[in-house]
Amino acid sequence: MAESKLRNLSVDFSVKIIKLCESIKGHYSLTNQLERSGTSIGANIHEANYAQSKNDFISKLQIALKECYETEYWLELFVKSDLFDRENAKEIYNKCGTIRKLLISSINTAKDRKSKEEL
Repeated sequence: MAESKLRNLSVDFSVKIIKLCESIKGHYSLTNQLERSGTSIGANIHEANYAQSKNDFISKLQIALKECYETEYWLELFVKSDLFDRENAKEIYNKCGTIRKLLISSINTAKDRKSKEEL
């Protein structure tokens, strides 16, 4: 159930990232980085659902988590560079934080289940 919520949140987040990047004029290389990392979160979560093993599942979620941290970096950079307003960034940054927390929880749960199965 959590994976479905996570998947839905990540798709909605990707759409917000795409719209945010469309609203920023210039700085193509920076918006490209934000768009790539922000949409990669959901792609890796989606791919995890078709993992070949528990290790592969965990690995995909860990990649999504790394992309989440990268996205937070780009958002912070955009705000500090005055390319994006801090108030507007707060909502999208909070959504990224929610996804990050869910990913951490999902990874920990998957690792715990894997450890129990190995006993």
